[in-house]
Amino acid sequence: MTLVITVAVMVAAGLVGWTVFRFWSVAVLSPRIRTGTIREEVHRHPRLAAAMTRRLDTTSLAGLALTSAASVVVLGAVAFGLILVMIRNHAGFADFDLSAARFAARHSTPGATGVLRDFTQAGGAVVLVPLAVVVWALTARRHGVVRVFAFLVLSVGGQFAVADLIKWIVDRTRPDIDRLTGFSGPSFPSGHATASAACFAAFAMLFGIGRSTRVQSLLAATAVALAAGVACTRVFLGVHWLTDVLGGLALGWTWFTLSSIAFGGRFLHFGAPAEDVEAAVEGEERAGPEITRRSA
Repeated sequence: MTLVITVAVMVAAGLVGWTVFRFWSVAVLSPRIRTGTIREEVHRHPRLAAAMTRRLDTTSLAGLALTSAASVVVLGAVAFGLILVMIRNHAGFADFDLSAARFAARHSTPGATGVLRDFTQAGGAVVLVPLAVVVWALTARRHGVVRVFAFLVLSVGGQFAVADLIKWIVDRTRPDIDRLTGFSGPSFPSGHATASAACFAAFAMLFGIGRSTRVQSLLAATAVALAAGVACTRVFLGVHWLTDVLGGLALGWTWFTLSSIAFGGRFLHFGAPAEDVEAAVEGEERAGPEITRRSA
């Protein structure tokens, strides 16, 4: 039963990831709207149009990037805060912590447990660190040896440090019902869930740069499915509470997002937004006197 549920969660999570990336990124970020409709909206809402124009100007790109980064931090902090409140007050998802642990203990079988033990290693450092080296070797030529290395150090190595720090601060006790695999350290957040969410997303981004939307969607779906599957194994193996893995997934994806923003997303160049803004400002300063002379 636990193995069936894990597979079902992976499939569902993968479909959600594929749908969100393929349709949200295309339909929302690049909507197809008639020119006439846009003109009508601009005339109806001149202040809003002016504000959006200023916000999307190249000289305001750094502010927009900082706003995006701050939004990710806020969302991650809110998610973490809500989960911690649930844990402290035994409310929300925390109500299912004990029942999920007991369900896993009742429905575990030797065969399923063996498969889950093997699969859960996909979220451990013993697998992810060597895999990061392989990803670096396969993508460095296309995107730059130093750039890929630095991005992987931040996205892969950084999440281990952040997760361990939060574990030390929260210091939550692990479930003690039927532990079916080894573990170390406090319980919240799940290190395996955090690592799988951040690392697989980073790997998917590196392989997806310059690819078609279909390929990128499939890579995103695979990354989400693997992270969700690893999270399930931690609960079904009895070494984490349900809220531990939810917090781990939130932390991992938040850390990946911050890492990708720092490296300019698809450009994979650290500090790219700020450098683009500086170049744009310098270009406008040089063009200003020239335009004035021509006007005179």
